Amino acid sequence: MQIYLPIAEISVSIFLLLGMGAGVGFLSGMFGVGGGFLMTPLLIFLGIPPSVAVATEANQIVAASVSGALAHWRRRNVDIKMGLVLLAGGLVGSVIGTQIFTWMKTLGQNDLMIKICYVVFLGIIGGLMFFESARALMRQRAGTTRRRKMRQHYWVHGLPFKMRFKRSKLYISALPPLAVGCLVGILAAIMGVGGGFIMVPAMIYLLGMPTAVVVGTSLFQITFVTAAVTIQHSYYTQTVDVVLALLLLIGAVVGAQFGTRVGLYLKGEQLRFLLAAMVLAVCIKLGFDLVTMPSDLFSLSSDLAGH
Repeated sequence: MQIYLPIAEISVSIFLLLGMGAGVGFLSGMFGVGGGFLMTPLLIFLGIPPSVAVATEANQIVAASVSGALAHWRRRNVDIKMGLVLLAGGLVGSVIGTQIFTWMKTLGQNDLMIKICYVVFLGIIGGLMFFESARALMRQRAGTTRRRKMRQHYWVHGLPFKMRFKRSKLYISALPPLAVGCLVGILAAIMGVGGGFIMVPAMIYLLGMPTAVVVGTSLFQITFVTAAVTIQHSYYTQTVDVVLALLLLIGAVVGAQFGTRVGLYLKGEQLRFLLAAMVLAVCIKLGFDLVTMPSDLFSLSSDLAGH
């Protein structure tokens, strides 16, 4: 059953979109990420213009994150105070990212920028997470697992403006969470992602938060930042396809509930390893599409000929 998407200007199967939404919602609940790092490339592979995919996916992430965050809230796995600090930075970053996106759109380079950002960021983050989690799993199997201290001191812990986060059992500067939130807000606006693939490892390794609290807090922050990004894209770029977003939302809400339950049965190292593997797979696919010769070489010359 096909449905026409007015902003994307193509027809797509309803059941395919519902299935994609449910699958990404499942990952959102299980890993504590918005799922945009996977859904946005999938929409691009499906033929959706990158600009529309980015803006619309930010909308879909809102519902997937709300559903997952509520599930973690009931289990008391959300650090509200930390989430609000991250959110403050995220809102500032979303404004900066939307302005960059609008500027690149006027230059006609936003589609290329989106793909390059995905390859660079997914490659770096996915690679680091993959090797770290692989080492942790190997140590665990060898019986030499060393328990990581939650209060290791890095240079970030010497920064001013310290705050106490009781739920995470931390007393650190508010500057690193603000910076992480700002970066995630920029990426949400430019790449159509919740930023969980950066926020989750940053909260674990940089801030020293417990993995169980990280997932719920990440979803809490992602919910509000992506909502702000959606509103700004609707106003500045007019690239939000409501029909596409609605179908993805329906599937995402259902999938997130199941993903949250499955995530409870996996260890932190296993979750990070699986997430890293998926991030790298998407990165490789996008990188391959960037360097391979397109099949419709005649399209540019035909457009020029028409003028």
